[in-house]
Amino acid sequence: MKTLRRVLVPLAILPFKNIIYTQKKDSIPLKVRAFFADKIPQSRNFNLEYTLVGPSSFSSQLQGQDLPDNKVKSFQQMKADANIYFIKNRSWLLSTALSYRYTSIRNENPVIPGIQNEENFHYHSEAINLSYFSRLFNKTAVYSASISTDGSEQHFERIRGLVTASLILKATPKTKMSLGLAGIIDPSSQIPVLPVFTYENRFNNGWVLDILLPKKVLVRKAIFSSGRISLGTEMDNTSFYTYHNDNTYEFRQVAINSGAIYEHNLGGNFIGTFKTGIRANINSRAFNKQDSFNDYLWKATYKPSLYFNIGISYNPFERPRTK
Repeated sequence: MKTLRRVLVPLAILPFKNIIYTQKKDSIPLKVRAFFADKIPQSRNFNLEYTLVGPSSFSSQLQGQDLPDNKVKSFQQMKADANIYFIKNRSWLLSTALSYRYTSIRNENPVIPGIQNEENFHYHSEAINLSYFSRLFNKTAVYSASISTDGSEQHFERIRGLVTASLILKATPKTKMSLGLAGIIDPSSQIPVLPVFTYENRFNNGWVLDILLPKKVLVRKAIFSSGRISLGTEMDNTSFYTYHNDNTYEFRQVAINSGAIYEHNLGGNFIGTFKTGIRANINSRAFNKQDSFNDYLWKATYKPSLYFNIGISYNPFERPRTK
């Protein structure tokens, strides 16, 4: 057996630009649509980033038996994402999300004693997302459905689904808030249903509180002429498939990145991003693809480590900011 793969719920990254609207009552659906489009699935049209994580010791278990302590000597990851909207109007939002991950992990010793240690893993996913905007209890409601596939460089492995229902509780130029539920259609899912809460509030001093649970909690502020700094916590993940003795396994690692993010508008709809801070892995498990995340064969507990991330995104479909 070897190390393995996959992640939980793909729900959002951070928007760099926010469109300002007037407070006319009939403009609320447009504000809601723009806010929702930023949050789910992602706001960047094309994104490329590189992550480097510092060395970290870890302990692990195989089928309930303790293994010798080990150490990650090097963790590097390249990510490429594309998020393209086909339909974007008052009632419908249709988009596709394409993703590729290359992960390189070098451990001090093989993860499983007696089995050669793998180092390089490829993972891809493809999704179609459809959202519908309606009215419920005299408020705007957003219903969405997503179907996705994923796999490695060898095979397509899974087909999954995600359905959400959200009620926009407030949508003004200063404050936006929504509450909903997400259902995950995937036999391997750890949590099949979970609440989703979004909240964004602009303070008079220029700081913005940006919350998307369970994904992130950030405070941010524009600095210099074209920059923005964010402080807080984001959820991240590492996922891939691996193969041994005609069996397919998954590896999933959910991490919390806490620290600082700096984004800079490079001009021409290009945005540069730098992130750094402390990375804490909260869940690292490997299991047979036919089983669930809770029926794991291998699990590990990692000590926190430093991380660095640098990226660039291109948003050719973004409209200029209105005053």
